[in-house]
Amino acid sequence: MAYLYVRKSGRVEIREAHSTPRGPRSHTLASFRGALTEAHLERAASASTRSFDREAIRMRARELGLPVVRPSADFDARALIARLRSSARLDPVLVGVLRDQLALRESAPVADALTDVVEWIGASDHERGRALRDVLRLYDTIARSREPIREPAGEPDAARFPRFAVRPARRAS
Repeated sequence: MAYLYVRKSGRVEIREAHSTPRGPRSHTLASFRGALTEAHLERAASASTRSFDREAIRMRARELGLPVVRPSADFDARALIARLRSSARLDPVLVGVLRDQLALRESAPVADALTDVVEWIGASDHERGRALRDVLRLYDTIARSREPIREPAGEPDAARFPRFAVRPARRAS
């Protein structure tokens, strides 16, 4: 039976347990960091000596809070769009075949604002998290490189914050 083991370092192992005369033992079928992908499951299934239940491993990964990536045609289409947007060259024959195949599919108009973010629609939580950390590191670098903001000379508190005075209560006559 295969199971997931999460190490203290954050590395995740797909292991298989078996019994020996000296007691139960296990060996690692595959190990990874980040998201569980089909490639990891394929590697583990090929190394397994018993039946390998991919869906059970996916469910356990979700229970442990690990991201699970399922490749699909959408994933491949997003990857192709990203490569084309980065000026990758494509064989003209393949362009014709793609154009013909895409003409047979149902399509919807895309708003101009969405064309710039289309590659993030299918991004995994791991990729989005990495990008967010990169943006926060950039902000931190910019914030540290600035001069500290100083108050103007004089009495800035008096100009910015009006003073409230407590009036004595009136006595009822």
